[in-house]
Amino acid sequence: MALMRGSRGFAGAILAALLWSGSASPDRDVKPRAAPLDGEAAFGRSDVPLPGRDAVLALADPLSLPDRLHPDVKLDSRSTSDDCHLAGDCIDQYLFSIYQRAKKLDTIKVPERISVTVKKKVKKRTVTKTVTKTITKFVDEDFTWKDPQAAEKAGMALAEYVIGGMDRGFKLRLYRLLRALDDAGFAPGITSAFRDDYRQSIASGLKAATNRSYHGGSLRAGYGHGLAADLVSVKGETRSERAKSSEELWKWIDAQGRQFGLGRPYLDKDPPHVAPIDGKEYADHRGSKRAALEK
Repeated sequence: MALMRGSRGFAGAILAALLWSGSASPDRDVKPRAAPLDGEAAFGRSDVPLPGRDAVLALADPLSLPDRLHPDVKLDSRSTSDDCHLAGDCIDQYLFSIYQRAKKLDTIKVPERISVTVKKKVKKRTVTKTVTKTITKFVDEDFTWKDPQAAEKAGMALAEYVIGGMDRGFKLRLYRLLRALDDAGFAPGITSAFRDDYRQSIASGLKAATNRSYHGGSLRAGYGHGLAADLVSVKGETRSERAKSSEELWKWIDAQGRQFGLGRPYLDKDPPHVAPIDGKEYADHRGSKRAALEK
């Protein structure tokens, strides 16, 4: 091989190297595939789409979520991950992102005993006496701490506890319902999902006995068999606006929920509570005759 001299020889050598490397790659449009992420490996199949980045962040670090997934920010119907194509892990991640949206607030009834003065006329004279009376006050309760404490007691991560504890078939129905609610612009949120006996014991307000909750009480087979979730809307800047949005969301579930196999067993007695319409809880509280009329 003749020795190349000067800048022309050097340029020729570079050109030859480029031509050689190009011929070694028959398809120039093919790019090397990056090493798979841990999340992709967990799915076990390359043909299953990965969940959106927001859903993965929701599990890895809730504080790293974009602003649009925080409860105080308005949400649109496209602020969630892409269609999961029935992949179990993806569905769990989506449900957990919806769980994280909702503020864990409730209004509970608190009895209070007060003293009042009563005047009565007895035989043309007025008698005054003090009596004790019980009244009911409505108080706001923040129960944000309850699920994390129950998860820690069970030795689980929060997502594994609140979402993993629900029945797989129920989660699929819930996923489809929430996607539809999202697409309709209701911005749904989950305030309560799986609850074990301990979590049920520290719940307030209207609730079942400690081991009888359809959220996952031991009498209902416990972890992995939760068949209830509480749904609200996080749409609105103020609590009153979100309450109004929640009422519209519940009406939509009443009208459209049957096509997803879900309904509200207690209606206005416990508005957020959603359960399978072919389950025992729904049948016990709505009745088979009424359910037949709604078909």
